[in-house]
Amino acid sequence: MTRVGFVGLGQIGRPMAERLDAPVVYDLLAQATDGFADVAASAGEVAQRADVISVMVRDDAQVRDVVREMLPVARRGTVIAIHSTISPGTAEDLAGRSGDVHVVDAPVSGGFIGASEGTLAVMVGGSVDAVDRCREPFGHWATLFVHVGGVGAGTKAKLARNLMHFVAFTAAGEAQRLAEAASIDLSALAKVVRHSDKVTGGPGAIMFRDSTKPVVPDDPWFDVLNHTAELGEKDLRLALELGEELGVDLPFGSLALEYFASSLGVKR
Repeated sequence: MTRVGFVGLGQIGRPMAERLDAPVVYDLLAQATDGFADVAASAGEVAQRADVISVMVRDDAQVRDVVREMLPVARRGTVIAIHSTISPGTAEDLAGRSGDVHVVDAPVSGGFIGASEGTLAVMVGGSVDAVDRCREPFGHWATLFVHVGGVGAGTKAKLARNLMHFVAFTAAGEAQRLAEAASIDLSALAKVVRHSDKVTGGPGAIMFRDSTKPVVPDDPWFDVLNHTAELGEKDLRLALELGEELGVDLPFGSLALEYFASSLGVKR
C-alpha cells in the first residue's frame, strides 16, 4: 500500500491532509498537527516513511528548504508533490537535483472550501509514472486531476488560472462600483453573478479551443465567438455609457472593449 505523507498543515493543507487515510504529517507549528495520529518530528522523517509526499508550504524558499531536507533521506522512487504556488523554475530546479526521487509540481485550485469538501482541482506536472502514482492519494481531496505536462507545467497552468481569477476580482470591484453608483443592492447582484456563472460556466465556457489563433469560418467556434463578440461589445459600450453618466471611472471596462474581440479570436 502507498504510504502518504503531508508537510504543511495550513489553511488549505490541513483539510487536504484530513481527508487522507492515516497520513504521516509534519508542520513547523506543533499545534497545527493536533488531531493527527501519526506526527513526524521533521520533514526528513516524513520522507523516510512515506512513498508519496505532499508539500503545502508558503513560498519558494520554504519549498526549497523542505524538499532539500527530504531528498537525501527519501527512498528511491518516492514522489514529492509540491502543491504550493511557486515559480515554475523552482520545481524544475528541484526535480533536476532529485536523483532517484521524483519531484512533481501539483498546485491546486478551489481554495479552503474545495479542500474541506474534497473537490479541489489539481494540475500536475511530471513524468507519466510519477504522476500516475499520485492519482489515488490525490483523489481523496480532488475531484479533477489533470496531467498538464512535464515538471513546471503544473505551476504554469496554475499561474494562468490565477491570472484570470484575480483579474476577474479586480473587474468585480469595478462592476460593484458601477452598481453601487446606480443604487443597486450589491448582495443581490452577487447572487445573480454566482447563479449565472454556475449556469453558463463563466469565462471557462469559451476556453475549450485548442489554440488562441483567430477563428476561421470553418471552425466550429466561429459563429459562437462572433456572436459573443458582438453581444459583449454592445453591453460593454452600454456599461461605459452608464459609468460616464454616473461619474464612475471604468478602466477595466474600457480595456475589455478594446481587446474583447481579439481575446476571443475574432478579427475586427
